[in-house]
Formats: sequence, C-alpha cells, structure tokens
Amino acid sequence: MKTNNGIILLNKPQSYTSRDIVNIVSKKLKTKKVGHTGTLDPLATGLLVICYGKYTKLVNYLTMTTKTYLAEIKLGIKTDTLDITGKVLETKHVSLEEDQIKKVLNSFLGVYHMEVPIYSAVKVNGKKLYEYARSGLSITLPTKDVKIYAIDFLSYHDDIITFSVTVEKGTYIRSLIKDICLKLHTIGTMSNLIRIKQGPFNLEDACSLEDFQNNNYQVLNIRDVLPLKEYPLTEALASKVLNGNKLTLPETSEYLLFTQDNEDIALYKKEANTYCCSIMF
Repeated sequence: MKTNNGIILLNKPQSYTSRDIVNIVSKKLKTKKVGHTGTLDPLATGLLVICYGKYTKLVNYLTMTTKTYLAEIKLGIKTDTLDITGKVLETKHVSLEEDQIKKVLNSFLGVYHMEVPIYSAVKVNGKKLYEYARSGLSITLPTKDVKIYAIDFLSYHDDIITFSVTVEKGTYIRSLIKDICLKLHTIGTMSNLIRIKQGPFNLEDACSLEDFQNNNYQVLNIRDVLPLKEYPLTEALASKVLNGNKLTLPETSEYLLFTQDNEDIALYKKEANTYCCSIMF
C-alpha cells in the first residue's frame, strides 16, 4: 500500500540528473514534497534515496550517512569536467603496475584534503562554480577535508582502473580520481560511477525507474531505516514533545519515535542521559 509519506530507493539511470528523478517522482506521486539525499551526476548511476511527504524532513539526516561507490578511471585522458563527458584537454600513453596503483589508492585512506571541482553547484561569492566555468571566468576553487573510510583496488586492464570507495558526505569522486592520477604521475578521468550503498541502504534493494513508473516499487518508512522504539505520546508528554523540549526517560533505545493516533509526531535521539528532538514531523 502506497502512503503519503515514505522513502523510495531508486536505481538512477545514466543521463538523468538527480533533479530529473525528483521531478518524475513528484509528478507520479502528485506531491511537491520530494527530495533526494545526495546528488548523482548525470554520468553516474546507482542508488538514489528519495524521501517524500513529511519524510522530506529526513533528507538532511540521511544525507549525512556514508556512501559507497564503484568507480572507473580511464587513464591517458584529461578533461575539463574531470569525467569522460567533458572536453578533452590532453592525452598520453600510460603504463602502470598494479602494485603501484594499490599503493596510491591506499594512501588516500583517512582524512583527505580535496579541491572542489569547478563543474559543481558549490557557490562562491553567491555564484555556482559551474557558472564560472561556463563563462570562462577564473576562480580560486574552495578546498575541504573529507574522510575516506575504505578504498579497494578491483581491477586494471585496457587503461581502466576499477576501485571501490566508501566516503563521507560531500566527497567528489571526480576530484579524488584527479588526485589519484596526480599521485600516479599520469592523467586520467572518471569514466563510470555507480553508487552501491548509502548508510543502511543498498543498490540491490532499489527499483529501476521503469519499475517505479509501473508502480512496482517498495515504500520504506522510518521504522525500516532506524533502530528505534515507538513511544505513544501520552498526555503528560504531549506539550513537551510538541515544543521540542529535552526529555529524561527511563529508556535505552538510541531513538524514540513519538506517535499519536498512528501518526509520526517527532523523532528524538539519545544524547548522554537525555533525549533531544532531532526531527519534528
């Protein structure tokens, strides 16, 4: 049974933007309250977590989770967008050894200082970076620290390196690939990217866009996402919860979901010995 609030796992096909998918879902479900929890470039495919209805309030929370990708590097080619769809700036012959590649990949484990790619929607002085790029304007690109939780070599043949990587929110795989190539003393560009996991969600559980359009999809709720305890809202707690007050309760669950008349009211998270309001539905 479809509901007014939920989470849908979609396998985004190539050439669609994340916004395209949101618009398709919005039209299908006849609601403007639709959001995704992490942008995938048009080139990329894979897991796109969609929230709709009241569950759009979960978007920022779910965006903070780790993400795992399968990525391919096409060696010997450099583009302006850092992926295979861009304008070719340079080509060269490349010859590498697997041990060399594995050593360089492993060097990125932990905190990594990354330059944000110019073809991105990050704003500098109120203007998106890709607008600078398209206008031919020069700009000092912002940098930031991100964390690489795992990175594993998978294969190397026909000038293509395939690897998997688990990262925190806000990590640009295109930029990571650029820096991998720099450490390998060569050039390369991202030729393929698949998001296979995000937080508790897996690509294998996602439906295709075609299945979604044919009503063949599953709707998840917050109980499927978090290890929580449902807590019916009592009269004594009602005013405190509805005002988002902190609570001291004899509970051990990390999360409490306050409900009333089968409606989700508020999500509280335990911090030390106190429950604090995370989301008010």
